[in-house]
Amino acid sequence: MISFKQLPIEAKAAVAAGVVFFSMMLSRSYLAEKLDFRTRRWLLRLQMALFANTLMLMGSLHVWRSTVTTFTRSSAASSFCFMLWKIAVFMFLALAHSSFFTLLFLVAEEPYFFSLAAYTCLGAYIILIFFLFTLGSVEQAYKFLAGRGAKAGTGNKNRTALKPVLAVLLTVVLTVIGLLNASQPPTVNSVEIPVHKLPSAMNNLKVVLLSDIHLGPTVGKTKLAMIVRMVKALKPDITVIVGDLSDAEAKIIRPAVEPLGELDSPLGTYFVTGNHEYYTSDVSNWFELLKSFNIQPLHNENVKIVSPKSTSDWFCLAGVDDIEADVLRYSGHGMDLKKALRGCSSEHAIVLLAHQPIAAKWALQERPDINLILSGHTHGGQIFPLNAGAYLLNPFFVGLYQVGQNTFVYVSPGTMYYGIPMRLGSRAEITEIILRSP
Repeated sequence: MISFKQLPIEAKAAVAAGVVFFSMMLSRSYLAEKLDFRTRRWLLRLQMALFANTLMLMGSLHVWRSTVTTFTRSSAASSFCFMLWKIAVFMFLALAHSSFFTLLFLVAEEPYFFSLAAYTCLGAYIILIFFLFTLGSVEQAYKFLAGRGAKAGTGNKNRTALKPVLAVLLTVVLTVIGLLNASQPPTVNSVEIPVHKLPSAMNNLKVVLLSDIHLGPTVGKTKLAMIVRMVKALKPDITVIVGDLSDAEAKIIRPAVEPLGELDSPLGTYFVTGNHEYYTSDVSNWFELLKSFNIQPLHNENVKIVSPKSTSDWFCLAGVDDIEADVLRYSGHGMDLKKALRGCSSEHAIVLLAHQPIAAKWALQERPDINLILSGHTHGGQIFPLNAGAYLLNPFFVGLYQVGQNTFVYVSPGTMYYGIPMRLGSRAEITEIILRSP
């Protein structure tokens, strides 16, 4: 029987990842109600950071072997330039690994440069892993199709060296493009949506949808203030924030949230939780902070949005807690559609706020009379190559979907970004939704 010491380092990393994952499940199942919020918060974040890093270790070993070890037998291996290259690769990998720990130690009103650098390296790391794997697969397929009856020659060695060089160049180019794209203000996307049973007096009602701002290590007060200015310029009747507003505790990042107090939509500003609110383990304090800015959390509840023209014309605006609250066993929270829609009958239009598209799917299975659901969560994949995974894992990916005859689902690609200050194949968005009565 092979001992743990005899396992290759990749296998050891996989075992370590499994142990951390098991400890996460154990904590959620048996320790959730025995630990105070502060301890749970730190334990959860530490476990998530360790789990991500143990998984990344396998990829980092592959990056090192592909970009450094491959060239150690070349004539340039003893040169000063190669030594600098080794240091650069090591620092790149170290920064990528450290990104997950910035949530624990480096969150403030404005992002630290270290956090921005670390998350940029993480984004480049993901792209580099993809290209190394893809080019390696192409190389193996070529060898298989061409046949390998003869021993390897100089041409094969050149191709082996070309693979990491090409992968690095592609990564650098896409990283720069992604950084430039994400640094632009969110685009304003105007969408007209017919809402069944919306009173004619409320025709053309304007709802501005925000999602996935992710105040934290790489998004601070300056970006939020820009978003608020853009929203105010649209003069919405209602503003809604469908989760993942922040990745940090309310007390730590309170100064960065202050621009939200300038939102002044006449029919109100409303908020529902996303999965990242529960990762902070600070939802109650976030609710109190948002209320101080006249933003109403919809905690499995609803409000009547009454027409300024006639008090007899209204529709039901409801919000549900994010489904991650159920997974984390977050006390007093969890998606409860029946409670959220209590008093909302099919005689009036129903608009539901639900952070994750999978929650939107579940809601429609239970209550097909919901007319419009507003979601976020997917970020449109945020960066290549994660777009494909986000598309496959969500029943609604991004944009407007019609479900049945009288129901629509709109999924925001996110108003900012999570951690990695890059966007590839997606664009940050503030959505201006014009509700049309039939």
